[in-house]
Amino acid sequence: NNDHMDWYLYKIRHLVENAFCRLKQFRGIATRYDKLKCSYEGAVALACIFIWLPLSGKFYT
Repeated sequence: NNDHMDWYLYKIRHLVENAFCRLKQFRGIATRYDKLKCSYEGAVALACIFIWLPLSGKFYT
């Protein structure tokens, strides 16, 4: 019964799941290759930047 389903929340959930899927494509993040928490958080932040840049359409060459 999909009549009571909140489609907006479903859309947001789908976006979040896709973001984690893209993050897991980076091998070091998927396997948690870094030993230190700060190194791992830095790698996640860097991967998020690499994912976000093509989506923003702002490339300065």
